[in-house]
Amino acid sequence: MSTDGLLTSPLDERHVALGAKMADFGGWLMPIEYPGGGVIAEHTAVRERVGMFDVSHLGKARVSGPGAAAYVNACLTNDLSRIQPGKAQYTLCCNESGGVVDDLIAYLRSDDDVFLIPNAANTATVVDLLQASAPVGISVENLHTAYGVIAVQGTLSDEVLGSLGLPVGHEYMSFVEAEWEGLPVIVCRTGYTGERGYELVPMWENAGPLWDTLAVAITERGGMPCGLGARDTLRTEMGYPLHGNDLSLDITPVMAGSAWAVGWDKPAFWGKEALTEQRAAKTSRLMRGLLVAGRGIPRSHCVVKDASGAEVGEVTSGTFSPTLKQGIALAQLERSVAMGDTVTIDVRGRGLEAQIVKPPFVDVQTKEA
Repeated sequence: MSTDGLLTSPLDERHVALGAKMADFGGWLMPIEYPGGGVIAEHTAVRERVGMFDVSHLGKARVSGPGAAAYVNACLTNDLSRIQPGKAQYTLCCNESGGVVDDLIAYLRSDDDVFLIPNAANTATVVDLLQASAPVGISVENLHTAYGVIAVQGTLSDEVLGSLGLPVGHEYMSFVEAEWEGLPVIVCRTGYTGERGYELVPMWENAGPLWDTLAVAITERGGMPCGLGARDTLRTEMGYPLHGNDLSLDITPVMAGSAWAVGWDKPAFWGKEALTEQRAAKTSRLMRGLLVAGRGIPRSHCVVKDASGAEVGEVTSGTFSPTLKQGIALAQLERSVAMGDTVTIDVRGRGLEAQIVKPPFVDVQTKEA
């Protein structure tokens, strides 16, 4: 469970046996890439066939008791009343200044039971905040190491899960509480890659056998295990924000292009007043995509300048796109620059020309029926 102060997933021994490159990710020792091609091969496997990721470092929490869903709805930004039991919703936990404590997925089991998956490093904080203001009768449990999470992503993901007898084909952002080999597993039609896919949530002790069986089915179909390096390039191509980069205590949902995940008409949620004021003022920087024209890879914190040489923003996430074979970035930019404008990214003193575009950078496959 712990190596040199870092937590480990239930699949840690399997990653080591495969020769994975391991690194600290949110306080967890997780695989970044595997031998046999690395990030680009793993990225391509997901885009063209199928891949699987260990994302057991993600947090898990449960809010239960009479009116649990209503309580969560009064705290987090999105409007949980818009969905029915069996559905999932992307939402944010903000502070009173509108800063993002974390972004997470809420799985609505019933009016009295909500399962949450926050980010690894922020789970304890989110749980503490929910516990601190929970009314009598509402229980908030930190279940971080009670469950593993395995993401199966790619066009062949239905075929892979179907070969294991798991339910497939349910609606995007929905989930089914199922069994595999007599063991409970939640099959969620969610993911962070932009491809059709699923996230499987088995009990912690059952994650290993499930991973082993998935590995066989995926390898038979030309897929492979994938590390968090490929997960990052995949999510950046889709323009999905990463907390700590594109969302933070200083980058609000309005600035990050996540205002769609805010229930503006709800009577209350944490940070509502500050976010409503920021939204109305229309003066904050906004997240935009940057498509690099030539060779070069933008990185976080690179300064962005307009045609006159004036500083107009900063890169929050930047990478090489294996799909497009060019540099791409997400950036916080002033409203003085517009879609289609050409800007310059300062990468260690070298100017990279880029065009402002609206993400995603690649075709969206996530919601296909």
